[in-house]
Amino acid sequence: MEPWELRRAVAAGRATALELGLQVDEVTVVHNSDRVALRLTPCDVLARVAPSAHLTDSEFEVEVAHHLAQVDAPVAELAPRVEPQVHLRDAFAISLWTYYEPLGSEIAPADYADVFIRHHAALRRIDLNAPHFTDRIAVALGEVNDRERSPDLPDADRELLSNTLGGLSAAIGIDKAGDQLLHGEPHPGNLLNTRRGPLFVDLATACRGPIEFDLAHAPEEVGEHYAGADHDLIHRCRALNWAMFSAWRWRRDDQMPDRDRCRVEGLNQVRAALDRSGLS
Repeated sequence: MEPWELRRAVAAGRATALELGLQVDEVTVVHNSDRVALRLTPCDVLARVAPSAHLTDSEFEVEVAHHLAQVDAPVAELAPRVEPQVHLRDAFAISLWTYYEPLGSEIAPADYADVFIRHHAALRRIDLNAPHFTDRIAVALGEVNDRERSPDLPDADRELLSNTLGGLSAAIGIDKAGDQLLHGEPHPGNLLNTRRGPLFVDLATACRGPIEFDLAHAPEEVGEHYAGADHDLIHRCRALNWAMFSAWRWRRDDQMPDRDRCRVEGLNQVRAALDRSGLS
């Protein structure tokens, strides 16, 4: 968010927490992009604040978290002292979560795979109406194919992303026999190492698809520890995921920090993943 919008988001998060009876003496910005995460102290609550245009996504995330808490999934939990719902204030959608102090150590590939296995098992135990992963890819493809929405994307790169998103989505999505509910974007930034163990966050991306779509977001070594995973499918999903990442970065209104670097890196990763899959 731009500084002026961030100030409003911080004020909205603070005011909402105070209104719900939480003590807030200090607000720290933990993450800032198109939505922000705020640590509120001393109540030690994490406020996720998004423009109200993302209300549906915020409500879906709270619904996913509420269901997963009932099956002991390895995910960040909603704040226990308030009702599990999204609050609207000053054109922002605000949800309140438990704050977890992150540990400094990295998560080993075997431990990453273990938390994946437990999370996928928990996801199979809940009943949730979630989109298929190909629906999300179709949205990304729409951004790529609309020159007004991605005006800076060079023609050659637009063709690369369009062919990758359209071709791989159709090829991978045709067989739905092994599909299940997934996290959707379980990359290392969405897996916190906490005293409770590794916990997944950012649950609004939940979708249906093959487990390999989730595994493709993790470091390559993780898939080697996940029994039964199709490694060729992981490679193809990794190319697809990087193409989707790139599509978001080339949007005219994308607010990812360091966007220019991410644009270059995303395209390079797409080409590298296609090479490893033998699809270049």
